[in-house]
Amino acid sequence: MKKLFCLILLGVFTILFTVVSCKKKNDPVPITNPPSLNAIEIAFDSTQINTFFEKYPKLKSYQGDVEQLYHKHQFHYIWFDKDGLNEFAGLLYNKLNNLSLEGIESEVPYKEKIDDIYDNPDNNQKASIDTELLSSALYFFYADKVYGGMSTQKSEALGWFLPRKKQSYVDYLDSLLVNPSLINKEEKGVLKQYYLLKDVLQHYRKIEKKGGWKAIAIDTAVKSYKPGDSATVIAQIRTRLFITDDIAQDSKSAVYDDELARGVLKFKKRSGNLLNKTILPEHINYMNVPVADRIKTIMVNMERCRWVSNDFTRSKELIVVNIPAYELTFYRDGKPELHSKVVVGKVMNKTVIFSAPMKYIVFRPYWNVPTSILKKEILPAIERNPNYLAEHDMEWKDSYVRQRPGPKNSLGLVKFLFPNSNAIYLHDTPSKSLFNRESRAFSHGCIRVAKPRELAAAIMKNDTKWNAEKIDAKMDSGEEYWYTLKNKIPVYIGYFTAWVEPDGVVHFYEDVYKRDEALAALLFDNEIVMD
Repeated sequence: MKKLFCLILLGVFTILFTVVSCKKKNDPVPITNPPSLNAIEIAFDSTQINTFFEKYPKLKSYQGDVEQLYHKHQFHYIWFDKDGLNEFAGLLYNKLNNLSLEGIESEVPYKEKIDDIYDNPDNNQKASIDTELLSSALYFFYADKVYGGMSTQKSEALGWFLPRKKQSYVDYLDSLLVNPSLINKEEKGVLKQYYLLKDVLQHYRKIEKKGGWKAIAIDTAVKSYKPGDSATVIAQIRTRLFITDDIAQDSKSAVYDDELARGVLKFKKRSGNLLNKTILPEHINYMNVPVADRIKTIMVNMERCRWVSNDFTRSKELIVVNIPAYELTFYRDGKPELHSKVVVGKVMNKTVIFSAPMKYIVFRPYWNVPTSILKKEILPAIERNPNYLAEHDMEWKDSYVRQRPGPKNSLGLVKFLFPNSNAIYLHDTPSKSLFNRESRAFSHGCIRVAKPRELAAAIMKNDTKWNAEKIDAKMDSGEEYWYTLKNKIPVYIGYFTAWVEPDGVVHFYEDVYKRDEALAALLFDNEIVMD
């Protein structure tokens, strides 16, 4: 009897163990990273992802991201809650419908399919694997286009070597699902400048809808217009500047008065021109650039913003050079402390778009003539004039030529080194007159600074062993002297032909290296191209 009881007890335990085991196998696996408090706990077969992308091949490039996403969430639905499609799914659909607001002209793949889902509410009340995976794939499409931009390979092919940002759009989606409003904020995603350009884009599109602006007739017999002049062209210029908010009202007057002069100065400031009141034919040509072209320029520069990491803005000190603006800005604690005009490389010797940390300031530097300049310029000059080296304060040093320190030195009295493979640095120059030009692309690639003393002082401001007098002394007398920075300063050399100041005023600059056209050709191709 005792033996029979033991057998019965063993059988009961076996049955109970089997029931519990089956229940564990069939129960949904808990989500380790729940996307929202109301998410439904339904899992799907992982093989359905591959089936989905066979059905929707235009989204195939995002399959890896989608697989990573659902592996993280253990293949649970993330776009549905107990009421159907969740809040962020609706926000994403709205964003996809308004890609043009982001300066993007790409078509949304399978737009008819996603429209059908949202046009028929009955379709989004119940969890659907097609809708689930389509939402995820289109999220990565949106993040790729709006936050990531074109591939690193393409941007580098366009001569852009600034570090690209690194961000996990899988992790970012978790934040958006918990707080969907983040998609409308600037905390994540792209550079703040992007959002400023986005606002300007809408403003210029409104101008375009109202008819834009008419081309101003150029009288070839008139070399310039100055305050006090009277001409029909003056009235046309006034109307043009009114449309772009450079003057507050359009009096229609054909007389160049003080109000117009203030507008001309504002216009010139935001177009990188010299700040005087004289209007030249080239300024009128600049005003005549159609609004449609300005809109494309804004969109091109929004794309460039997608390539820039937000990390560099957190630097305590930072030096930024914008090539088309011919301007250097030194930032401390996020605020501009110094602005300086610069001269950049001429078209045949383009200044490279890249970044590197500044490590040294060299006072009264030698100029070690680059091999390319030695062969193309110095040696032919020596053949023509045997006294060329002496006349230019140069000397042979082993197998190369260098120019001695001093006022004649091509690097001026100070240079700023951020060692890089491009052999580019910042430096002073004895050719000060070039800073008075509106277009300032004259160098062999390095960047000449109009305010070198001020830049050195700003960089060395917190070094108690140095002051303005000591800096002047090192620049004006003695031999070459190297100063090592206590803290390296990131130097970013960028290329933006449209830039918006914090007050919302947009600046358009000359596309000195004609880089906009190549980028625009890639951006405004309406075919869906997956990188």
